[in-house]
Amino acid sequence: MTWTAPEVTRTRAPRVADERTALEGWLGFHRQTLLHKCTGLTSDQLKTASVEPSNLTLLGLVRHMAEVERWWFRTCFAGETLPDLYNTDEYQDGDFDLVADADAESDLATFVVECDLADRTAAGRSLDDTFPSPRSPELRMDLRWIYVHMIEEYARHNGHADLIRQRIDGATGE
Repeated sequence: MTWTAPEVTRTRAPRVADERTALEGWLGFHRQTLLHKCTGLTSDQLKTASVEPSNLTLLGLVRHMAEVERWWFRTCFAGETLPDLYNTDEYQDGDFDLVADADAESDLATFVVECDLADRTAAGRSLDDTFPSPRSPELRMDLRWIYVHMIEEYARHNGHADLIRQRIDGATGE
């Protein structure tokens, strides 16, 4: 039996909420939307590039966002020393470039785990908690910035995912 990406139930972000609930709600919705774009596709379909010469794939987007979740919440905010999941010195964009031999089922599971670990890292922390900017350590950033950045990053990549999914099987939607 051929593996296909599982169905995902998306939870809408609240329409009226305090700041933290709204940020967590929108981030969760966008995470679920990326997985929703993968629902029902085989490993080979998830590795299908959008259009030449681009190497952008749904699996590459999932792998990239796992890296981004890990980087911002755990490495930058929590200060954990963690290796990249897919990127190497030789392949700086391994999340996108090295999908041909990737295990899609494992990579989707890794994404879910990284999202959960990111949530655990932020749990109980104030949106005002700060950390040094990775590019300019003398500057401080706050947890709120990470939430806003992650939402915009997912929104951009979910637009890419829409186009890739439509190219694969014609499915459209948010």
